[in-house]
Amino acid sequence: MFLRKFKLTFLLAFLSVGASSAHAHDGALGLDEVLDAFGWDLSKVEIRTEKVTDNFYVLFGAGGNIGVSVGAQGVLIVDDQFPEMIPKVDDAIREIGGGSVDFAVNTHWHFDHAEGNLALGPGGTWLVSQANSREKMLSDNVVNLVSLKYLQKAYPKSALPVITFDDTMQFHFNGEQIDLMHFGPAHTTGDTAVILRGSNIVHLGDVFNRSGYPFIDADNGGDLAGMIAFCQAVLDEIDETTIVVPGHGEISDYAGLENYIKVLSTLHGRFEKLIKKGKTLEEVIAAEPTKDFDAEWGANDNFVNRAYTSVKRELAR
Repeated sequence: MFLRKFKLTFLLAFLSVGASSAHAHDGALGLDEVLDAFGWDLSKVEIRTEKVTDNFYVLFGAGGNIGVSVGAQGVLIVDDQFPEMIPKVDDAIREIGGGSVDFAVNTHWHFDHAEGNLALGPGGTWLVSQANSREKMLSDNVVNLVSLKYLQKAYPKSALPVITFDDTMQFHFNGEQIDLMHFGPAHTTGDTAVILRGSNIVHLGDVFNRSGYPFIDADNGGDLAGMIAFCQAVLDEIDETTIVVPGHGEISDYAGLENYIKVLSTLHGRFEKLIKKGKTLEEVIAAEPTKDFDAEWGANDNFVNRAYTSVKRELAR
């Protein structure tokens, strides 16, 4: 069960960028080694399409969930998975009546949500992200999953976002206002919530994870308290009828996001209490602070490690 949860929650969320060698700095693995370790074959992954409204769909495949707005003005997608998946994504979009992708919003810089930029950018798609995400894409970065590390290589110029924002920006596209909102460090330092006001839908990327406990990229500025605050800020922007799309897992709703905040807030309090008592990481893991939530979320010491690292840093400020 643990290995399965790790594959779904962490491998899909963070495989590695195009490096094919394991000889990366800090012992980080390259793509081939990670694929071999987990038996992952992108060529065999199929796209599943779920209709949400007449002009908004969610595509499930390998990596982050893709939101698709299709209408008279064209196609806007939220996240774009991997270059190998783009032909399959294109086919799925054609099946729902769309054409080429005009805009692609990256909810953050991790490549299972943004690596498709390598195919879309050179093809003429306008790439969009929060400013901090573009900044991270300019350099090589090691993502520490605890069980393994891997190197995400800098993106070429053609795959970088050409439109960025700091806190908010708006699209007026396919008959509705689409708000892009950033509320500070959370899953990463450059997360974006995409709110389609007319359709009453929000795509949260990996700030909201429905496939298990979330990954907090603590070594690159991710923050558990920030994740809670980010989700609460989004909750304040929506209503009880809003459809909530997570970065991974099945589509949810206001109540699902509200419960997620409660779980993370409870766990944050437990980590804070244990750390203030001087408990080491090993002692915190042994204390099983997530035990009563594990039946729903899946026991995962990697989450405990990253949460501990985040909260300990927070208390040291």
